[in-house]
Amino acid sequence: MRVVVAGATGLIGSETVARLRDHGVEVVPVSRRHGVDVITGNGLDEALRGAEVVVDVTDAPVRTEEAALQFFSTATANLLASAASAGVEHHVVLSMAGADRLRSGYFRAKLLQEDQVRHSPIPHSIVRAALSFESVEAMALADTHQDGFHVAPALLRPVATADVAAAVAHVAVGLPLFGTLDVVGPEEYRLDDLAVKVLAARRDTRIVVIDEHAGLFGDEFEERALLHVAHTPFSKWLAQR
Repeated sequence: MRVVVAGATGLIGSETVARLRDHGVEVVPVSRRHGVDVITGNGLDEALRGAEVVVDVTDAPVRTEEAALQFFSTATANLLASAASAGVEHHVVLSMAGADRLRSGYFRAKLLQEDQVRHSPIPHSIVRAALSFESVEAMALADTHQDGFHVAPALLRPVATADVAAAVAHVAVGLPLFGTLDVVGPEEYRLDDLAVKVLAARRDTRIVVIDEHAGLFGDEFEERALLHVAHTPFSKWLAQR
């Protein structure tokens, strides 16, 4: 099996390449470092020639809604076009948990990317991953507030990047899902509590400031917006049998 990984030099991309090689498949890493540009399309047709599976773990360089929309719409269209020409049999894309509920900001851009993949004739799988531990750490390092690290009091089930990559690789070597797989962590945290733990582990003396307007990737949301909670209890389900 020949698998092309777009975004192969990123944090998740490099992990995904490693996990795919653990499965014993031929992996073709794709990035600008490899002479392939998903935005201009340069080198894509050559890179995808003979591929059976394409894995898209690319990410927008700026996570504002406008920048993300432009990046994902262009990159996804180019990848799908080259994949169709190459006769690719399975297109796997990494999305974000909450994309189907938080319909603004970066999440809207991810949902529209999902829609492009769904509407393509190529069999597909969509992996929606929760916010990673590494992303929380990166957010802390990038925060520029003088009075501390500003975070929203959002509930989430964060996940390690390595676990996301393992899930993406597992999906890629299997049959297309024609749907989505959610990858979330085993424990529930409030984002501000998680931030405190991250700063403490780094011996960072900044305080964590709970800011309801801090949002995430330019999107404000309610406390439980990132958690997908079903509404049918077992007792109700059983009563309806």
